[in-house]
Amino acid sequence: MHNSADLQETVDELARLLGASATLEDRSFRLLAYGAQHGDIDTVRQESILRRRATGEVRDYFERYGIARAHGPVRIPADADLKVLARVCWPLRHGDVTYGYLWLLDSGSLTEDALSRAAPLVARAAAALAQEARSRHDLGRGLRALLSADPEERAGASIEVLGPVTAIAVRESEERVAALWTLPRGVLARAGSPVALLAPAHLAAEVAQTLQSAYGTAAGTGAPRADPADAWQSWREARQALRVAEHFPGFAPVARWEDLGVHRLLARLGQSDLRELAAETAALDAELAHTVEVYLDHGGHAQKTAAELGIHRQTLYYRLGKAERTLHRDLSEGDDRLTVHLGLKAARLLPVTGG
Repeated sequence: MHNSADLQETVDELARLLGASATLEDRSFRLLAYGAQHGDIDTVRQESILRRRATGEVRDYFERYGIARAHGPVRIPADADLKVLARVCWPLRHGDVTYGYLWLLDSGSLTEDALSRAAPLVARAAAALAQEARSRHDLGRGLRALLSADPEERAGASIEVLGPVTAIAVRESEERVAALWTLPRGVLARAGSPVALLAPAHLAAEVAQTLQSAYGTAAGTGAPRADPADAWQSWREARQALRVAEHFPGFAPVARWEDLGVHRLLARLGQSDLRELAAETAALDAELAHTVEVYLDHGGHAQKTAAELGIHRQTLYYRLGKAERTLHRDLSEGDDRLTVHLGLKAARLLPVTGG
């Protein structure tokens, strides 16, 4: 959604005015625009242009200089170990909020007078990023209506989206904040529980991974829909996929609806139906339940099960026999296996109650 042409024009003007290599990044260090080269460049700049984002080590180095809180240009010295040349970081602030950073490689020509002449252009870039953030907020409100299960609310959605699209649900975090306005062009986002996103289908996997990593939690993606009017169905699937990702490590941290198999059916069930299934295996203690679940996950293959659990095969047979007697089920019989397996999976999706 960033107006790339305007940002690129501003960066080009800054590079010409200052005679310095300039790059403009958002607050998460994702490259938005860069100007023509002036003099030497370092590995950090090369990597930023090629990979569109700085590495974590480099970001940590720069943030040590307080760039996120600074109200004006910050001079950062060279670091031979990181192969970093001296540069000036100018936080792009608007309304006392930092929306991004302007980076200028400094060969010694960036005097205070030179930087002061560039201030109006820096303010223009900051205002453009702030306007983008506000636009994202307005679109987020429209996204709520577009993803609603209520047909009347969807009919009142005030945004237009081109398909195919995929909905994404990401669990929010109390410890981390993601800059939703920095997502790629065409991605709509709304903060909430969970965070809701609607992305062009070809970008969905990348966006889901980016936000999941930013929050350090879990995410789910729905199936793509050619018609954006059906995006609410993809959103329902995304929330159910997120539920699976949070309860089944094998699908974490990002679960795709298309990959969930029978777990799609379980994720659709309400709490009463899940409790009914889980009741079939409620008599098992935690050790027996885990043993039986691993055994059934491996299709009844004793050697693989024993290896994963780190136990002798005879110990496995003892536990399985005890589980069969407890449940009055025969794990060599298909229907009993299915009942027990579904019961164990359903129990994972039930909320944990205190003892």
